[in-house]
Amino acid sequence: MTRSHPHPHSHPNRRALLGGAALAAFAVATGAGAGAANAATGTRTATTTGGTTAGATWPTEFPLPNGFLPEGIAIGRKPYAYMGSRANGALYRTDLRTGEGRILFTGGTGLVAVGLKLDDDGLLYVAGNTGVARTHDSRTGEVVATHQLSEPTGHFINDVTLLGDRAWFTDSRAAALYGVPRGRAGTVRTLPLTGDWVQLPDVNNANGIVGTPDGRALIVVKSTPGELHNVNLRTGHATKITLVGATSVVNGDGLYRIGRTLYVVQNRLNLISVFHLDSKATTATLTGTITDPRFDVPTTAARFANRLYLVNARFTSPQTPETTFTGVAVPI
Repeated sequence: MTRSHPHPHSHPNRRALLGGAALAAFAVATGAGAGAANAATGTRTATTTGGTTAGATWPTEFPLPNGFLPEGIAIGRKPYAYMGSRANGALYRTDLRTGEGRILFTGGTGLVAVGLKLDDDGLLYVAGNTGVARTHDSRTGEVVATHQLSEPTGHFINDVTLLGDRAWFTDSRAAALYGVPRGRAGTVRTLPLTGDWVQLPDVNNANGIVGTPDGRALIVVKSTPGELHNVNLRTGHATKITLVGATSVVNGDGLYRIGRTLYVVQNRLNLISVFHLDSKATTATLTGTITDPRFDVPTTAARFANRLYLVNARFTSPQTPETTFTGVAVPI
């Protein structure tokens, strides 16, 4: 793994911590090695070790079912990772302590599961691509509710975050966010994006999403051309965040924030860029990057203890029923 040292600014708040067929056998791979610091660049080259807070014997890599086509990952207070399938909307749960997992929801024809977030009440919010979002019981996998956010065509419901009393979903093919009431009945709120937001045709625009450190706005990554935007929750006005130390966050996919530290997963670059946000989340200063030889187009990230866990979507590999997939962990 190659990384620079992010700022050790803030401790995670409560919201930041929340943030196919079952396999018959698992081959759990762990790395070992020591880092070599480079004083000139501030980078460190290392292979991943088991870590400390998360448990020295916990695996740093685990398999998913062949052909699963993962993209989203969510982790709550307990050491379990939930991942969704682009193939059929299935949900898979892995025990981070052992790397062993099982199918939680078998999915179905026409279903998709991309971005996911787990709430502290046990509800799992799932972005469903074709205008749909679903809520699942994270214990049983049962569908609790289905939310029609938009028309099924011309939209790509891609990722989700939890902020205030709503789960907020991005739409990569339309200039709007959608707010679903958390844990209760209610009306879906559509928030059109205005201000600095320029919707580009025939490409993925809005992708990953997180709340700002003060909880008053949303940060959205625009995969093409690679921008971060601060979105006013009341008006939908988007202000382009000034990047310092980076020209763009092209291929930006999942976002994860701990205090003022923002992690941007840049999928096809096999890279996590680490930024420090100013107090108003209008400027993001690059403080380092994280790479790992096990990255194979990672898409989204979730945190448990001192690790970020990511799924390898392998977009540049054949997407067949026989294609293998993994989740990997890197220390932070």
